[in-house]
Amino acid sequence: MARMTGGEALTRQLFREGVRVIFGLPGVQLYGFLAALRDEPRIRFITTRHEQATGYMADGYARAGGAGGFGTALVVPGPGLLNAAAGLSTAYSASSPVLMISGQVPKAQLGRDIGVLHEVNDQLDSIAPVTKWRQRVLEIPDIPAAVREAVIQLKTGRPRPVEIELSPETMEDEDEVTLLDSAQIERQAASASDVNRATGVLLAATNPVIYAGGGIHASGAHDVLAAVAEYLQAGVFTSAEGKGALSDHSDLSLGAAIWSKSHLKQYLDAADVIFAVGTRLALAAPKPDQQVIQVDVDPQEIGRNHKKTFGLVGDARATLERILERLRTVAPPKSSRKAEREALKAQIAASGREQEPQASITAALRAGTAENAILVSGMTQIGYFSRPFWPVYEPRTYITSSYSGNLGYAYPTALGAKVARPDRPVLAVNGDGGFMYNAQEMSTAMQHRINVVTVVFNDGGFGNVARDLDEAWGGTYAAALHNPDFMQLASAYGMTGLRAKEPTEVGRLVREAFQMDRPVLIEVPVSRMPRPLFFAPRRALTKYQKS
Repeated sequence: MARMTGGEALTRQLFREGVRVIFGLPGVQLYGFLAALRDEPRIRFITTRHEQATGYMADGYARAGGAGGFGTALVVPGPGLLNAAAGLSTAYSASSPVLMISGQVPKAQLGRDIGVLHEVNDQLDSIAPVTKWRQRVLEIPDIPAAVREAVIQLKTGRPRPVEIELSPETMEDEDEVTLLDSAQIERQAASASDVNRATGVLLAATNPVIYAGGGIHASGAHDVLAAVAEYLQAGVFTSAEGKGALSDHSDLSLGAAIWSKSHLKQYLDAADVIFAVGTRLALAAPKPDQQVIQVDVDPQEIGRNHKKTFGLVGDARATLERILERLRTVAPPKSSRKAEREALKAQIAASGREQEPQASITAALRAGTAENAILVSGMTQIGYFSRPFWPVYEPRTYITSSYSGNLGYAYPTALGAKVARPDRPVLAVNGDGGFMYNAQEMSTAMQHRINVVTVVFNDGGFGNVARDLDEAWGGTYAAALHNPDFMQLASAYGMTGLRAKEPTEVGRLVREAFQMDRPVLIEVPVSRMPRPLFFAPRRALTKYQKS
């Protein structure tokens, strides 16, 4: 036990739990913590230009594999935390472990709803929908236990954001504090009986397939997934969050190009067993009579989206290891189906080439990007197209906004990913509309030397909305944008700007930008792109349909 301020207790316990980077903004309620961080050189504090970016950067840091296994952000209470909630929403939907630390109003004024600075009554309730766990800490000796519990919540069950909040005097005053050892987590496999039953069903299947989600990345199950797939000769397709679970160099990898009537969906529909690992099967839509075996660390997710499901509740890696051991014990490897899978992959690739100009632009962009580069795909036409058709060769190198679908997330998320992995090229793909949500973070990139290359596809509007309204609702409305000169904007921040003359020139420019090893913005002027083949049709009233 030692005497220290609450800010010092918070800083020291965070360091013990593996925190080495915090993304945040300083503010009056946080001075006790900021003073302690100033005196702890082993934790890097990255000041952002908007609270929204703190959550996104922490998410990118976590998903790219940053130190400690989770991302950490710091904001003032009230508007600071509410601004950061967009990033928490994305992290929540993508099952990303983010620790949000927020200030609070003074203890004597909590719950009085009298209008003190930054007051939101009640703040814990306001972020409940986008956090897994929340706790208010008012006493200094309670800080280490709260931090440790937050980390346990991040590292057990389904990883999702958590939040702790502290009043100013809780961080500023002194008290006797006992720091705790870091949380030690042992991730559990499914039960032996469930593993044995699942293994029997998989071995009896004549045409099994594996559907891999983001849980593969969360548990680090990549190698054992490949081994199980090889043993069963089961092709692996993924959700967008699962891309990279198996390298697309492998003949076992079937990619993520699944939508109604696609070649991969037809292949899935012909399977007699679907082995789903680390995914809720939200978009795969198996046929009602298909047998699903689902591995998930969260028991509430078992069978959520498919009734005929046999569940194995446990960590993906630990459970797959037990299944692999059982497979090797009771049966020889199945005969190769490589030729069948290669024929299917050729059909999938051909279908991707049918959509222009997205196919040519994406191919050029991929050709200019290293195989180990991290791509953060924004909510824009090339971002959408990348979900099924961007090849991924290494784990944790493809990041989406999952079902949250946030405009503006890609650039700050990419900055966080680059902080986590300074050894990797990191590329953010944005539309002009989404990029302007967080364009101010170019300042953060320059100040902290975060060398992300960001591409802005500029069509002068919210292109997807404009096209949908034109095609199905009688004409576009409110979707045109007045943009800055992006080259002058980049120059104003001290950043290098490059502008493509033709959309397919983007690959060459990206290759050149990575060689500069500094923050670069690449503008690619484009016209409206056709509706992606894999988008569901939009409903329109008869009165708006064109004759």
